[in-house]
Amino acid sequence: MSNILWKSLALSPAVFGATLLVSTTAIAAPGTTDSEAVKSEVSQAEQSETQAKSVFSASVESQVTPTQTLAQVQQTEVNVLDEVNKYGSEGQENGSQSQVTSVSQFSDVQPTDWAFQALQSLVERYGCIAGYPNGTYRGNRALTRYEFAAGLNACLDRVNELIATATADIITREDLATLQRLQEEFSAELATLRGRVDALEARTAELEANQFSTTTKLVGEAIFALTDAFGDTVDDNNNTVFQNRVRLDLQTSFTGRDVLHTRLSTGNAQRLNTGTDVDGDGNVDPSGEGFQTFNLTGDDSNSNDVNLDWLAYYTNLGPAQLYVAATGGTHSDYAATVNPYFEDYDGGNGALSTFASSSPIYRIGGGAGAALNLKFGKGGGILRPSSLTIGYLGSEASDPGLGSGIFNGNYAALGQLNFNVSNRIALAATYVHGYHQAGSNLFDAGGQFAGSTERTFTDTTNNLGNSITRDVNNPVVGTTQANRLDSASSSNSYGLSAAIRPSNAFSISGFVSYHDVTGFGADDDFEAWSWGAGIALPDFGGRGNVLGIFGGAQPYALNRNLVAGAEDGDVPYHIEGFYKYRVNDNISITPGVIYQTSSGQNEDNDDVFIGTLRTTFTF
Repeated sequence: MSNILWKSLALSPAVFGATLLVSTTAIAAPGTTDSEAVKSEVSQAEQSETQAKSVFSASVESQVTPTQTLAQVQQTEVNVLDEVNKYGSEGQENGSQSQVTSVSQFSDVQPTDWAFQALQSLVERYGCIAGYPNGTYRGNRALTRYEFAAGLNACLDRVNELIATATADIITREDLATLQRLQEEFSAELATLRGRVDALEARTAELEANQFSTTTKLVGEAIFALTDAFGDTVDDNNNTVFQNRVRLDLQTSFTGRDVLHTRLSTGNAQRLNTGTDVDGDGNVDPSGEGFQTFNLTGDDSNSNDVNLDWLAYYTNLGPAQLYVAATGGTHSDYAATVNPYFEDYDGGNGALSTFASSSPIYRIGGGAGAALNLKFGKGGGILRPSSLTIGYLGSEASDPGLGSGIFNGNYAALGQLNFNVSNRIALAATYVHGYHQAGSNLFDAGGQFAGSTERTFTDTTNNLGNSITRDVNNPVVGTTQANRLDSASSSNSYGLSAAIRPSNAFSISGFVSYHDVTGFGADDDFEAWSWGAGIALPDFGGRGNVLGIFGGAQPYALNRNLVAGAEDGDVPYHIEGFYKYRVNDNISITPGVIYQTSSGQNEDNDDVFIGTLRTTFTF
């Protein structure tokens, strides 16, 4: 008889529509989610909307999303019957719902509602609808397939029970005769439908047998960028270029609460030549000024060679969240940068430049290492749940040579406190201690992404003054003076970041960072500063669009002249404007302009304009 009822439901839109109303019976407990405007957590999902920092869908849902501090909670394949039983019995277990005998018992159901009569029939005739203890039905909430299955099963069980007890005033012989006539009348359609279902099941079985993986999801991003630099002297050093970068991220879950990122990357986006000669040797020195996020290709040669540029694992470790990077790790992978709408984790849907996307303090060091995130605070008052983050990354962790390895090579250790104040304010206080070998750059993100340049410098480690030539990782943000470390050095950096969102259509964020560098050679000590602030207008001109304006000072050194007699103490200002236009869920187009003054910390240098038209495809 259940089979007959199911077929009648499938054939009759009225009955089927009425059955849909079962969605909020004893199926799922009520729950609410705070929609926090500014999350001081890595996943800032509302700003990126793009890469799946990712949540696995269907059988494998992963992010992190967006906005957990370390990794998105993922969901592995679940047993359908277990879920149905769970939802079906939940109301009885926790007492969250109660059976009703009249539709009038629902305070939120009115006779003018479009489904009132269908609901009244299900409640008063069949008695297979339950409500919440506060007397509500909540008929306008979304339901899952599990909820629908549990509700449908409960209603069919109730009808079968009524039939078995032969309750004449509820289930009559006329009802059964009507069902039989429906079955006979639509026998041809039922046979056709049965054939389609059989074909669909066969096709589904074939796909499952040949699918790539039941635990892995592929998230991709491709960037096309048309860009050029303009200025009196910059024009002579640059041509208009059309560049690309592609990232393919395999996201794998093993337990349902973890994710392994295996990311392949390639591209040919070389940095524009906007630097200056700051040491008087006649050559333009590498600079991170004007450096854009799609310049981080993971390919030192910038020749579209495919590389493994990130291999990292997120999981829970007791009350903490654990992050482990085997290669390509950066501090922003696990520490909240608190810069919504500008930060897209060097993807193609945020700010154009690395400077505007996050505080330079997160670009100190990188590579392989681990981090822990500990949450504290119950969030019942003004102070919402906050966190303490500690991490360690080494850029030469795989090299067993002397002066390398996890602890003897270049490294950076981070500690950070994050605070969420109400739903609209996020704060972060950050400290980074680093060690850098001779010939390094301070802001090089571990050197995995920015390419390298051959440099000659004096080795002071053994007091012999030998001249050494070697490849040096290029900086990804800041001037040459703020980056270049000719002798082995240690650094202590301090940063503050804040974000405020007064409304859903307006966000303000900014940062300031101070860096104290102690060189182990003569006169190699210096200090560096950086600061910036931006205004973002989300959904400006359409859902998913973002208008952003960001300005500040690129990392610059105080009173540090790399060549005798030079005056290079001016502040290099950076102003950037961009508009991300969301074509659809998978394509965005971002035109933008970067205005740069006092390049190389010298106001005598020409102002530089960088124009970019970036198209981003996500899949």
